[in-house]
Amino acid sequence: MSITVVLFWFLTALALLSAIMVLLSKNPVHSVLWLIVVFFAISGHYILLNAQFLAIVNLIVYAGAIMVLFLFVIMLMNLNAETEPQKNTWLKLAGAISGGSLLLILVSVIRSATDMTGRTAQVGEGNIGLISNLGKALFSEYVVPFEISSVLFLSAMVGAVVIGKKD
Repeated sequence: MSITVVLFWFLTALALLSAIMVLLSKNPVHSVLWLIVVFFAISGHYILLNAQFLAIVNLIVYAGAIMVLFLFVIMLMNLNAETEPQKNTWLKLAGAISGGSLLLILVSVIRSATDMTGRTAQVGEGNIGLISNLGKALFSEYVVPFEISSVLFLSAMVGAVVIGKKD
């Protein structure tokens, strides 16, 4: 067994366990922390797929910015069990039926995917997701749109500072 196979199964188990803990945690802050672990495991999968740029973007955007936003919203809402309304019995039944339907669809998809033995995906080069290739494409083929977007971002930052400045 190679190290990549072991890492794949470890990251898969970590992602599934953490996703289950997101759902089972009673404390919303703990759920957000478990969701950050899920994002780290998914970034590990991206690295195993040789897509380092997607892994870094996933960590910066989702595990960083979005999760901080979630934590601020949860802390501002001041959630506690006493103020949470009780769910209707019909709503619980509808949720159970929806979950069962989703389970049946997933089982059907997995069954149909395993029936396709003998078919293999054609893989081109193994360096598609590398950051160096992205940099070469950005600064050679797409240099003008890249520079235009950088000027737009700079003007947006200056505009935000001007709007937010006090008199």
